[in-house]
Amino acid sequence: MTHKLPYLNLGCGERFHPTWVNVDFQSNHPAVQAHNLLQGIPFADASFEAVYHAHVLEHFAPHDGQQLIRECYRVLRPGGVLRVVVPDLEQIIRQYLLQLEAALAGDEAAAQRYDWIMLELYDQAVRHRSGGMMAKYLFQDTLPQEEYVFERIGEEGRLLRARHFAARQAQPAAAPVASSRPNPIRQLLSKAKQALKRLLFKTEIDFYAQQQAFAAVGKFRLGGEVHQWMYDRYSLGRLLAEQGFGDIRVVTAFESYIPNWNDYGLESHQGQLHKPDSLFMEAKKTS
Repeated sequence: MTHKLPYLNLGCGERFHPTWVNVDFQSNHPAVQAHNLLQGIPFADASFEAVYHAHVLEHFAPHDGQQLIRECYRVLRPGGVLRVVVPDLEQIIRQYLLQLEAALAGDEAAAQRYDWIMLELYDQAVRHRSGGMMAKYLFQDTLPQEEYVFERIGEEGRLLRARHFAARQAQPAAAPVASSRPNPIRQLLSKAKQALKRLLFKTEIDFYAQQQAFAAVGKFRLGGEVHQWMYDRYSLGRLLAEQGFGDIRVVTAFESYIPNWNDYGLESHQGQLHKPDSLFMEAKKTS
């Protein structure tokens, strides 16, 4: 698997190939370079034969997403390939409407599928804590409509669920707490101090508690987990065209302008897709 110029994988997470140049916001492996992609792509013009990013673009606000695609164009050589993978808004909406109509008609299984597709549509855009309601749903002891859920989110979902239950089983039992007789005078004094503190500084305490809560939510929502935008084949194709790309097409996980694509294992393992709920699009740098 040799090529004229290197291939670049942006926002690679745990899924990367050692022959590629791999970049992520944080590095957990020597083969991955840490870099904040909001600050551009840290390579010279026309440095790469191909650029790939999967489930990255939707985490950028629209104007930052435009800049990312512009940067991809810049670092590609003329004729180079950009491959972009995002959650497929069109298919999510089609599934939402399908399950909604069936649930309204009294189909109980469809009502359960509806619950999941609503999470898939909204949760990662509105959550204020890691994992959100989707994690709570996925980690239930009995997962409703399990095959439907994994058909939507693929092997990655199975892996997350398996890791959760393995971690839960591995947790050591809590050590018994030694019983001690409470000191009623100390308890009374402590309660009195807390009451006085609350009485004298209520406004200040409430203000700083509120500010801490706001800061925690803001830090999380700007930390990269939430979805800032969603794309379908029309909007993503238009974005690519606006940044100068041509030969734009929708592809499957198994086809690509990139030679020997399936040898790299970036989107599937033994024929199983990591994220089947995806839109796969490719384009070429025209000049």
